[in-house]
Amino acid sequence: MSGRAGAGRAEAAAPEVLDEEWMAGFARHLEVEKGRSAHTVRAYLSDLRALDAFLATRGVDGPAAVRLTDLRAWLAGLGSDGAARSSVSRRAASAKTFFRWAQRTGRLTSDPSLRLLAPGKDAHLPGVLRAPQAGALMDLAAVAADDEDPVHVRNRAMLELLYASGMRVGELTGLDVDDLDLQQGTARVLGKGDKERIVPFGAPAAEATTAWLASGRPRLVTVESGPALFLGRRGRRVDQRQVRSSLQDLLAHLPDTPAMGPHGLRHSAATHLLEGGADLRTVQELLGHASLATTQIYTHVSVERLRSAYQQAHPRA
Repeated sequence: MSGRAGAGRAEAAAPEVLDEEWMAGFARHLEVEKGRSAHTVRAYLSDLRALDAFLATRGVDGPAAVRLTDLRAWLAGLGSDGAARSSVSRRAASAKTFFRWAQRTGRLTSDPSLRLLAPGKDAHLPGVLRAPQAGALMDLAAVAADDEDPVHVRNRAMLELLYASGMRVGELTGLDVDDLDLQQGTARVLGKGDKERIVPFGAPAAEATTAWLASGRPRLVTVESGPALFLGRRGRRVDQRQVRSSLQDLLAHLPDTPAMGPHGLRHSAATHLLEGGADLRTVQELLGHASLATTQIYTHVSVERLRSAYQQAHPRA
């Protein structure tokens, strides 16, 4: 097997180079000390098994024998195989996190990934609605809710809240009834790293959520519902798949809208806020970004829209 072929493959077998006991310890570190979700831990381990398969093709004899050149060759192979920059960047981050942990816990005397650089993520946000399209989506959700089917009433409230607040879909599905203050127009959400923040929402979202609480949720609630704000037809807390399905069903009836999931409403909210004059730090706080650099990607999108409008409208463009 060539090094390039090994670079793109995630092996499910026991690691040949990165010790199985080390991998298990790293997984426990992510779960217990860092509080990472099971999905995130699986992603880290998948990246490390792909690295392990590549290192095995280079004859690397154990974790202590890994060199910076090995890691650079791995990332270069991924890029040559056509992997997206975001994917290469994520795998580099997985490797750096693993080797940093190994050195800190005394398993390694030095960190081979210390000077490892990965390509920056593409400054591109697919699936962003324009403001009129977002308005049309919310109007369509309101029309669907007119049939008083509790799921349609719920869908309208979920989409209004997602777009109004810019919250993540996981934050939405994790909301409890007591997390909302409808009079103040705020929601208390639990974001990444279990960080809590308060996000505002406007009158349309408050109206839609009030309708859900008054005439939708009571018709679906069961003994299994607990405090969950949004419920499925069986009375259990709604999941992210149901949110995605409700959004895509409505988008299918709107012409010329991009293919997108719930995260697209978050992107759309951030972009429209900046286009409407909100400052970058306010948007950062709303979205719950730890770094302002993460929020700045939305300014690139806004500039691209400005450039496109200029080229279409200006006589000397």
